[in-house]
Amino acid sequence: MMGLRYFKIALSMVSIPVLFLSGCATSPVESGLSTDSNMSPANSDAATLLNRLTWGMNSSTMQQAGNLGLSRYMEQQFHPDTARLPEPIQAQINAMTITQRSLEQLVQDMEQKRKTSDAIKDNAEKKMAQQAYQKELNLLVREAATRSLLRAIYSSNQLQEQMTWFWMNHFSVHQGKHNLRVMLGDYEEHAIRSHALGKFRDLLAATVHHPVMLRYLDNDQNAVNHINENYARELMELHTLGVNGGYTQKDVQELAHILTGVGVNLGTDPPKIKKELQAQYVRQGLFEFNPNRHDYGDKQLLGNKVQGRGLAELDEALDLLSRHPSTAHFVSRKLAVFFVSDNPSVELVERLSQVFLKSDGDIAATLQALFESTEFTQSLGHKFKDPMHYVVSAVRLAYDDKPILNADPMINWLSRMGEPLYGRQTPDGYSLVEADWASSGQMTTRFEIAKAIGSGSAGLFKTDGPQAQERPAFPQLANALYFQSMQKKLSPVTRQALEQAGSPQEWNTFLLSSPEMMNR
Repeated sequence: MMGLRYFKIALSMVSIPVLFLSGCATSPVESGLSTDSNMSPANSDAATLLNRLTWGMNSSTMQQAGNLGLSRYMEQQFHPDTARLPEPIQAQINAMTITQRSLEQLVQDMEQKRKTSDAIKDNAEKKMAQQAYQKELNLLVREAATRSLLRAIYSSNQLQEQMTWFWMNHFSVHQGKHNLRVMLGDYEEHAIRSHALGKFRDLLAATVHHPVMLRYLDNDQNAVNHINENYARELMELHTLGVNGGYTQKDVQELAHILTGVGVNLGTDPPKIKKELQAQYVRQGLFEFNPNRHDYGDKQLLGNKVQGRGLAELDEALDLLSRHPSTAHFVSRKLAVFFVSDNPSVELVERLSQVFLKSDGDIAATLQALFESTEFTQSLGHKFKDPMHYVVSAVRLAYDDKPILNADPMINWLSRMGEPLYGRQTPDGYSLVEADWASSGQMTTRFEIAKAIGSGSAGLFKTDGPQAQERPAFPQLANALYFQSMQKKLSPVTRQALEQAGSPQEWNTFLLSSPEMMNR
């Protein structure tokens, strides 16, 4: 139907690959996954499972699962220890400014640079200083994106890394507002990653107390007699209850009053607090509760009276929101969309909701119930990859544990495909469904990425510096993993195309751009 002739045209013109990439070829074979804990990773069913559980299967992950046994491997993914990374990758992360300096140090240093540049009288000199300030902010957020991608590719805790991206998308913030670029690395590391498989209540509280969220959704502007409802509304609609979660506009208003005084202090000096309220003042890092700005009246939230008493009101509100049945349903459905289907069954979502509620919002327990479901097993190999999953899985498959030297090509690919890290313009996060990522333009870009990786010319091994050069790094995709685990899952059209490839580079490109590579 399509084979070599199609691919040669696509390689030369890169104008019509959508026909093959969008899935006109036969879809992957039903997995029929066994739950046998002794399943060999050479088994293609185990490979299909690992392809969903991780950012994309590769030889090292298959070997790790084989050494541990599938059941023990999955248990370690649900309850991870300290992540293992290749030494050169860990060294890259250790050398980053966002690793070496605390959030407080970075923010205060950058605030001083901003104030200094703004105070310069000479217009030309002022412009140069402001450009240098913006460049430094861009470098910091670039470090955060690089660290995120390196961990997604190489971390032994693959489920934790997937859930870190999932929650970063759920509690989405955009890098372009204020000085959030300096804060995003800390937000991902300490608010999200460390709680990604824990209790939802703890995760929610970590985001509520982080300056990046408070600044992004304007709660630093929320004060008694000057109410800003922005964060309160998104906290209910996007983070907990969901748009149809049963709350009213009055609930939004009441939550906004509870949130008054919850804000950020970017400086080193505390505000002047009324004498009778000084004991109520709280400062933790950049987070600040300023009692001067708080509404101490009683509130009614979701049918419950919240006594006006200061910051403790927020803890009570978070308890109500995190343990509400609507939150259990909203979060469970979103997890099912991410891991199972664009339209998960009502029955699956209800079962997950019950686990969520009974376990007090235990994310790992909810995921375990999801992975043990029939719906999950039947979906393996059929969930379309968003750009992040496609890019990371392609690099993982191509290079396994070989440390890349430059993540910039990956960052740029994600931007080209409309899913840059920290780049969602609105607080609702990126779509998780196929229809939003399967356009002809999207598929063309994926083919170009496949060609760049498959030919070894993607720039992932390009060194920095004035004499930068790219080290040879041709991926060997026709390896044991392919022949033992992948080949039998390929459609006849894909196998025919691979058989007719005219070179190893072409063969790699065909595999990386196959319909099977678009799914997980």
